[in-house]
Amino acid sequence: MSTTVAARYTAKLTDGPLEGKTIAVDFLDSGEPKPSIGIPSDGKKTYIYTCTSDREFDTEGSDRPSAVAYRYRSTSFD
Repeated sequence: MSTTVAARYTAKLTDGPLEGKTIAVDFLDSGEPKPSIGIPSDGKKTYIYTCTSDREFDTEGSDRPSAVAYRYRSTSFD
């Protein structure tokens, strides 16, 4: 039986300007979810979201979550 390891997870944006949206995110090389993500919008604006402890797993006993909640932290203007 072969075991597959998920390379991506779903980031659920729980509040802020992108509340209710989801995006696919790659795991870090260590296999952990990213502690924060930047989501470009409107050319020079990037929304910064921070990882919470809320995680969902598709398979019981899995070491990698299938979904992780993120909360709005700030907006960066470049």
